[in-house]
Amino acid sequence: MSAFRCRAAFISDTHLGTRQCRAAYLADFLERLDCERLVLVGDIIDIQAMRRRIHWDGAQTAVIEQVFTLCRRGVEVIYIPGNHDAALRALVGAEVRGVRILRDLEHLTADGRRLLVSHGDEFDDKIRHGRIQHWLGDKGYHLLLWMNHFVGRARRRLRRPYWSLSAWAKARVGRARDYISRFETAASRTALERGYDGYIGGHIHKATMHSDHGVIYCNTGDWVEHCTALIEDHSGSLHLIHWSDHGRLAASDPRPVADGARPIELPPELAWLRATSTDRPFR
Repeated sequence: MSAFRCRAAFISDTHLGTRQCRAAYLADFLERLDCERLVLVGDIIDIQAMRRRIHWDGAQTAVIEQVFTLCRRGVEVIYIPGNHDAALRALVGAEVRGVRILRDLEHLTADGRRLLVSHGDEFDDKIRHGRIQHWLGDKGYHLLLWMNHFVGRARRRLRRPYWSLSAWAKARVGRARDYISRFETAASRTALERGYDGYIGGHIHKATMHSDHGVIYCNTGDWVEHCTALIEDHSGSLHLIHWSDHGRLAASDPRPVADGARPIELPPELAWLRATSTDRPFR
């Protein structure tokens, strides 16, 4: 099995402990991962959902085992609790079997950029609709996730690649698009006001990279709908990857590129990924 080499990797919203977690894909990713730093950007273990019902299988156990294996190999592993695992915020500052627990993080890339890393639920008060609208949206989202389970099962029987019904619907609902836009704006402005070059977060299950608000904005996505991770290669460039089909490069560093410049060239350790949107640079 070939290793997936990078300088740092960021994953969030795995929601271990629930049926919706795509744990087999995540375990495969972690088993192949060879990095210096792994940042778990919140909602890793869904303690909130597990208080109502627990779903735990061998693949989810394998995810935990792979995280601790990386610690034993000398990888720096940092856990930033989110809103679904907020109970772990009581352990901020502690270390558990080599995993450091922090409230947020400043990540310095290999090319010297300072990036603020947090889960992102701290922006909810700035962008959320009314309580009733939020409750209805939350119930509708969980209904889509429930339906997504059966769609996924049918597609596997037909030997079709993974596809998310909930992600498809979310991209077409105006209120959801508005929420995502306001979240991205709030996160980017916070990073800009605090003097950072960019922001890395999760929370909203919308994997993307852009620099629309004066800083680099990166969202790691999730391992419920998208199976995505953000990675930094050894040159300091950032890449967003999809792992649902075992390695598909979705986006690369959205730094300004001069007109006429050559497209971004992937470093050798990432060249095996099948590019979908990296044949031209972000502008």
